[in-house]
Amino acid sequence: MEVKTVGVACDHAGFALKQFVLQYLEEKGYPVKDYGTWSDASVDYPDFGHALAEGIESGEVYPGIAICGSGEGISITLNKHQQVRAGLCWIPEIAHLIRQHNDANVLVMPGRFIDNNMARKIMDEFFTATFEGGRHQKRVDKIPVQK
Repeated sequence: MEVKTVGVACDHAGFALKQFVLQYLEEKGYPVKDYGTWSDASVDYPDFGHALAEGIESGEVYPGIAICGSGEGISITLNKHQQVRAGLCWIPEIAHLIRQHNDANVLVMPGRFIDNNMARKIMDEFFTATFEGGRHQKRVDKIPVQK
């Protein structure tokens, strides 16, 4: 995957894991734009999910990483945006498949259900897997809602 600047977003339940993600990205030498939140004080995940999605859609960042407690809420928020394909991952194999088959541009992780070691394995897979195209491209092209 060609990385531009990695956009990162979380809510309070994902804050601790986000700190690890930022460290990981720094170790890998990836530039980062942090869309928040910046503490473990209670916040609403859509505020940060929408900000990251807008960064993806504008081309300011690619790819993105998002975290909330279960990963579901922020994933739902991100996927409301037409140009975002966010996939929730709790094991590396899923991270591989969301890149390979779905050309996912945002990795979502469940902050309350995985540890730093698993997050590292998931991110390693997400950043090294490539989109296969072919029959998968036809499917990805059908994702945006046509009005």
